[in-house]
Amino acid sequence: MFSNRKFSINRHTGVPKPRRFSAGESAGGNEVNSKTHRQFRNAHEGHQPHAGLDASRASTGVVWCTERASEYGFLEDPESWANLGQGAPEVEDDIAGCFPRPTTIDISMAGREYGPTAGIKELREAVANLYNVMHREGKSSKYTWENVAIVPGGRAGLIRIAAVLGNSYLSFFLPDYTAYNEMLSLFKNFSAIPVPLAEEDGYHIHPDRIAEEISRGSSVILTSNPRNPTGRVVANPELAEIQDICRGRATFISDEFYSGYNYTSNCDGNTISAAENVEDVDEDDVLIIDGLTKRFRLPGWRIAWILGPKEYIKAIGSCGSYLDGGANHPFQEAAIPMLDPTLVKEEMVFLQRHFRDKRDYVVRRLREMGFVIKYVPDSTFYLWLNLEGLPGPISDGLNFFQACLEEKVIVVPGIFFDLNPSRRRDLFDSPCHHFVRFSYGPKMETLKKGCDGIERVVNK
Repeated sequence: MFSNRKFSINRHTGVPKPRRFSAGESAGGNEVNSKTHRQFRNAHEGHQPHAGLDASRASTGVVWCTERASEYGFLEDPESWANLGQGAPEVEDDIAGCFPRPTTIDISMAGREYGPTAGIKELREAVANLYNVMHREGKSSKYTWENVAIVPGGRAGLIRIAAVLGNSYLSFFLPDYTAYNEMLSLFKNFSAIPVPLAEEDGYHIHPDRIAEEISRGSSVILTSNPRNPTGRVVANPELAEIQDICRGRATFISDEFYSGYNYTSNCDGNTISAAENVEDVDEDDVLIIDGLTKRFRLPGWRIAWILGPKEYIKAIGSCGSYLDGGANHPFQEAAIPMLDPTLVKEEMVFLQRHFRDKRDYVVRRLREMGFVIKYVPDSTFYLWLNLEGLPGPISDGLNFFQACLEEKVIVVPGIFFDLNPSRRRDLFDSPCHHFVRFSYGPKMETLKKGCDGIERVVNK
């Protein structure tokens, strides 16, 4: 029965030991009996044919999904597919009211040189000004260029932050952004403490939960807000209360890449940011990360930023010299005019209206198919789709993903958002097992194609 089962390694003796699978399910209700689940496990625990190589480190959620889709011809003909798995917004210039993105950029003589690993001063000043205008009007403490580091993308920014943290317990919340998984397991200067959120409660982060984690010894709190993949947001006054609880007791890391995709204020262009509740920009241990990737719809530019106290930013800038070398110099120069606060506010109005319309379309289509969507997302461009009401063969994320591939549709199995760095839990025991993340980031025509494909899967 288990002739080809996987083995894990006893970390104390180095001796292989059998993996213990879930005992609480029927014979078909564990990963041994599912080809798709075994394929997932192999990709994330594979043997080591080359000394020193851990190939599983190279496979994260979207990458793994794309690799599987390529086996069905995705890379040869991507236009015929509906890629609802990639966490990216549409990048075309056809959203009414949004400013056109540059199609060419001028490269200055300075742009030929290495840039500072903390970013060029002019862009750092532009970022500081944007946050001061949009979130700190009337406050005496203002961000300056010294409170900003420019980094080559969000992942690089998170890795820089992780590199400068002191010895600590770091609490993070489930489900959350898949790339946290590797970041939380690579660094040894902190211990990562997972905090599961309740589906029945809409995966909401309550201030009392933060207070509880700090009382248990956590001195770092990490969360995306708005939240990937659930599409939920913590806004004021609760966000302010969370920051009050953390003040002087814990560093609060707020991943705000989806801050522009806010539908809670009738799409008036307002964005969500912890910057609004910071009392002193150099004393409050609040680190904010955002960039051009999502709300400016320029994921290919790899320009992001971190705001925080000067001492943090100095360390974050310095560690770029050995981690990533810094962000692209010419693209930094080209980004400066985009950050004019008046332009950004107008952009956010049209962006929010457009993506709210797309959200409403996919929610309607999926409900017509019979999906139960208890919590309509109030931010981001994701649906956290519960599959429990579907027939058994497609009622879990991995097998639903597999069935969608046959209809040229890509979604991301929920298991990737169950951050489980040690990978000890049986996949069927995961609270994210019966979910997929559905992105309504692509253009409407792609969403229609994807919904048509999912409808065929459900009706088979």
